[in-house]
Amino acid sequence: MSRNHLLLYCRPGFESDMAGEIQDKAAEAGVYGYVKTKANSGYVVYITQEDDGARQLMNRLSFDNLIFARQWCAAVPLINDLPQGDRIGPILEAFAEHDLPRCGDLILETADTNEAKELSGFCKKFINPLRQTLRKKGLLTDKPNAKIPRLHCFFLDSSNVYIGTTDTRNSSPWPGGILRLKFPKTAPSRSTLKLEEAFHYFVPADEWDERLAPGMKAVDLGAAPGGWTWQLVNRSMMVTAVDNGPMNKDLMESGQVTHRTEDAFTFKPEKRVDWMVCDIVDKPARSAELMGRWLAHRWCREAIFNLKLPMKQRWMAVQEALEKIEEMCLERDLKVTLKCKQLFHDREEVTVHAIGERIR
Repeated sequence: MSRNHLLLYCRPGFESDMAGEIQDKAAEAGVYGYVKTKANSGYVVYITQEDDGARQLMNRLSFDNLIFARQWCAAVPLINDLPQGDRIGPILEAFAEHDLPRCGDLILETADTNEAKELSGFCKKFINPLRQTLRKKGLLTDKPNAKIPRLHCFFLDSSNVYIGTTDTRNSSPWPGGILRLKFPKTAPSRSTLKLEEAFHYFVPADEWDERLAPGMKAVDLGAAPGGWTWQLVNRSMMVTAVDNGPMNKDLMESGQVTHRTEDAFTFKPEKRVDWMVCDIVDKPARSAELMGRWLAHRWCREAIFNLKLPMKQRWMAVQEALEKIEEMCLERDLKVTLKCKQLFHDREEVTVHAIGERIR
């Protein structure tokens, strides 16, 4: 058995950040190894010293606590030079050689790069023959079963593939870790998709009616022209939009938005609100201080905000920003729970969800 390759998908261009993060997390978990990366490839491989180290590491870490990972799986070494006439054979051999378990679902994926996207046609043609063969061999259930591992085939090209498994309870539910959303035609900007994706990622679907309820009060810092405000209005919330710039006219005509032409960094709400959201373009340290102030003073119950990242040492910048927020809250006897992820609709940024509670 040799599932010592932890395969992690990430946004192209963030391979070094994903590598730095998984090296730190693996060391904390006591699973040692080394990283293989290729710039702008959209994936990272962490190769563990132990034969079954990738699966062990996944058991010790929570996928939700990884910031730059879109998806992961415990994979066998790269299967290369697949013969055009029999690509399935080597995959079956890998099942036997590495003692891969029977799986409850099959996903064929590629990196999120222009070159890899050209493989989508190949994957659509290949998945049915592969699925049928795996089922005949008893390696894949006849119907999807989320209670047992899911099989991932991550193609670098039509002749080279990583195959591995992941626990559906500790991974992304979406192929490639990407939640595809439609841009609402009435939204003022495409940035609206960032907040919609954040709601899906950070707020469980069965809690939306309670935590994203109509009539809630919200503040959008740096709101203009209103992409994030649109999401709040669409949930029938009452929104205070803080920005010196102009807001979308249709949003203002909704009757649900109060526009405050003020500096978002000095604005203070008159009363505590249910939600604060923020997509300000500024240095992560300055944004973290603003977010820390809102959370430490308990001006909001929950918050979702973006941290814009520098060109270098982005993993370090995120760590420092999150630590700053936690420190500011602790100074006021408040424990804050922070969840951070680079979502699909993010670019040079990460999205953070925060909720605080008093320390007893």
